[in-house]
Amino acid sequence: MLWSGSSPLSVMRESMWGFLLFAGVAWLAIGWSVLRLEPADVVAVAGPVMFFAALCEVVRALAGTRTWWVNASLAVLFTATGVVIMLDQGSTYATPAALVGWFLLVRGAVDVAVATMNRGTDRTWGLLVTLGVLQAGLGFYASGPLARTADPVIMTLGALAVLRAVADLVTGLRLREVAAARHDVLRLSPEREAGVAGYAAGLADFETHPQTGHSAEEMVEGAEKRL
Repeated sequence: MLWSGSSPLSVMRESMWGFLLFAGVAWLAIGWSVLRLEPADVVAVAGPVMFFAALCEVVRALAGTRTWWVNASLAVLFTATGVVIMLDQGSTYATPAALVGWFLLVRGAVDVAVATMNRGTDRTWGLLVTLGVLQAGLGFYASGPLARTADPVIMTLGALAVLRAVADLVTGLRLREVAAARHDVLRLSPEREAGVAGYAAGLADFETHPQTGHSAEEMVEGAEKRL
């Protein structure tokens, strides 16, 4: 088996799919819990939901994809959104509804953009585009005047959690599939390992002693003896 060593960062990236699966299950639990809230508790819960969303973005950034910087930026943005909601708990439902709508608009737009960019390499891009459009539409509704009472805010938070659960579960399973395929590519059978080792040794001899004038047949025989 060919192996070049695994850095701690590589091991951490390969395990990110498990964290995303956990995040997806947690989002489902959050969605179920939010729908059972009393209206007076909505404002107090919206802030922690934003903090959990920021944590999920940190996990996505650590997964090592080429759009990690987007997830890192979203983590900072959603943390700031959660802080604003927590500091403004004495207000009406307008502030949490508007900020939750802001979160959904941004997260939905990013999902659509990233999924479209990866449409040639990720077969789940269509599902992620659909999730992004649904999130953006829900955010548009939450930011409007129809979602400034307790019940619409509760329904918006519940739908947000369900949509994010699907997105994280799909991403986690996709990362697991890619990680497994990568290990399969690096794994060679004993016969192939011996062949690669013999070819490498013959090539090294040729580069070290090019003046000996060995014929191709002699080089092949030498490689076969090493095997």
